[in-house]
Amino acid sequence: MSAEAGPAMNGGPDEHIRRVRLPADRRTPAAARALVRSVLAEADLHELLNEALLLTTELTTNAVEHARTELDIEVEADPAGLTVTVTDFASGPVDELLVGVRSTTSDITEVAERGRGLLLVDHFASRWGTTYLPTGKGVWFRLDRPGVGAATRPAGVTPATPADADGGTPSAAAMSELMQTNPDPYADDPLPEFAAGLLTRVAEMVGAAGGVVRLDRGDGQGSQVLARYGRQPREGNELLRVPLAVHRPYAGELELDAAPSAYARPLAVLAGERLSLHLENDRLRRADVRRSAWLTFLAEASELLAQSLDVELTMALVPQLVVPRLGQWCAVHTTDEWGRLRLAAASHADEAVLPQLHRVLQETGPDSIQARLREASRSAAQVPLGAPMEGFAVPLIARGQRLGTLAVGRHQRHRHDPDEVSVLEDVARRAALAIENARIHAERRRVAQTLQQSLLPPVLPVVEGIGFAAEYVPTGDDAEVGGDFYDVVPLPDGRWLVVIGDVSGKGVQAAAVTGLVRDVIRVLVGDGKPLPEVLGRLNETLVERGGGRYCTLALAAVGPGDGGQLDVSLHLAGHDRPVLLHGGGGAGFVGTGGTALGLLDAISTPTAEIALKPGDALIFYTDGVTERRRGRELFGTDRLRESAAPLAGYSADVVAARLRATAIAFSVEPPRDDIAVLVLRNDTL
Repeated sequence: MSAEAGPAMNGGPDEHIRRVRLPADRRTPAAARALVRSVLAEADLHELLNEALLLTTELTTNAVEHARTELDIEVEADPAGLTVTVTDFASGPVDELLVGVRSTTSDITEVAERGRGLLLVDHFASRWGTTYLPTGKGVWFRLDRPGVGAATRPAGVTPATPADADGGTPSAAAMSELMQTNPDPYADDPLPEFAAGLLTRVAEMVGAAGGVVRLDRGDGQGSQVLARYGRQPREGNELLRVPLAVHRPYAGELELDAAPSAYARPLAVLAGERLSLHLENDRLRRADVRRSAWLTFLAEASELLAQSLDVELTMALVPQLVVPRLGQWCAVHTTDEWGRLRLAAASHADEAVLPQLHRVLQETGPDSIQARLREASRSAAQVPLGAPMEGFAVPLIARGQRLGTLAVGRHQRHRHDPDEVSVLEDVARRAALAIENARIHAERRRVAQTLQQSLLPPVLPVVEGIGFAAEYVPTGDDAEVGGDFYDVVPLPDGRWLVVIGDVSGKGVQAAAVTGLVRDVIRVLVGDGKPLPEVLGRLNETLVERGGGRYCTLALAAVGPGDGGQLDVSLHLAGHDRPVLLHGGGGAGFVGTGGTALGLLDAISTPTAEIALKPGDALIFYTDGVTERRRGRELFGTDRLRESAAPLAGYSADVVAARLRATAIAFSVEPPRDDIAVLVLRNDTL
């Protein structure tokens, strides 16, 4: 900012001149007013204060809003009055000097058309003018001191008419009060009070008997009275109506029951513009709040849709999200393998109308809702729906695949606005993606279950004197194939081979190795190979295959022995030792650990011979049982042995089921690893 003070080079000793350069920001009008106030105080021209401050505010505000450049303010006072010049530096054509002597009331409409600020300048200034220069534009006004004689007045200066000389023109104080009326920034809804205050002031200034401000926010409620003044307009009165300059969906007008006068319309237009400015701010604020609410809604909808991996549940959730916030009713149709639309889910704000909605949606024919829905699905574009269920349909498309349609009925009070249509289209995109993800997950789950079942025996054999029982719990992700497996295979010598194993990792690769291990064991034992040789060849196969997959395995060949006992030959290849549950009570671990298969070229698998007396049971398990977690605590082998001990005397089925339940109940979290329990019991009487 730069400033210059002092008398003009050719001015007299009674002249006071100030010049200052101000930036183009909202504080500039206040700084300009302070400069004018100080000059008036020095020149003892206090009687011009109100008019000078009002006009200075108008000129500087206009320059800041429209020129958006720095401003030069020059204030010159002499005994006869005050001159203020506001110069901006906006580029424009060089034009001639436009000078306006204070206009009569017949000219006020023309001035009003050029700008509401000039209406004030023309009304209160003795003279005013505009100068266009190569570097910018300057607007100035002159205020003459009341009662200044021609002898003391500078040459060419026309005396100012008093503000109330024509009896009907507004005073400077009234105009200043009108222009300074603003909404309460701390009120929840300041517009009604602000509109009422503005309407009251302009009505009093033009002598109106009544007035009203009407506003339609485009929310389906129609035009509402925002403010009212005085009495209702009388029948036959010619009313002064000023439309409010607001953007859609807002629309409104200011109406005055006022006698025609030169100032009535310009002042009403001025008040309407001030009101329109704040209404536009209200529209933008509400639109911003609404958009924020829609973004929050979309985020919440996405989170809810993403949490569901069940196809039917996902499709049922979509109408619940839409109704009643975005429509009176909503229906989701999906496309079957033959391209036909099938109603998957529907909802209505009035549940009593839901059966009727279902009937209408299932009607066929060229003019039916079904026909419009098929058009939306084929064209992949939004299609309007006619009576009796007015609304529109949008296609459900995910990853380029057409899944069906989302149909939405209009609100009871109004049609969907562009923002709501955009939100609904966004909901349709997110819903389609969620449905497609749920379908993919369902397909993965079916594949995983089918593959898992192929790796386990459908039933265990029923053998006289020997009880077999197994329990299997897949990992918490039911779309993932585990590496745990078990089997019971007949041996050529009449014995039975009990197998339980755990291949490292999960997924299709682990399942492939599991199937390989299971098939190799069946083939080798079917050829009569001894168990140590079976384990050796299986190890060679896994090492040659590579891929970093290894397998722990427990093999137990069981057959009848002397005195009703069962003779068990146990081989462990890196697998946990089984629990021997004695029929008379007590439990302990048996066997000797060996080397896991697929890691080393040479392995060690010591043999342990065990005699199962009648009532004894041998419990095999995978590490999904012992490594079951509750926080940092593991289920562990000791807890497994302690849980098995009280089950002495129970059948194999009961022992397996109880141990499975105990392991699952140990933690509230879903299993992180597969749980497999296989029980071999001597059922000899």
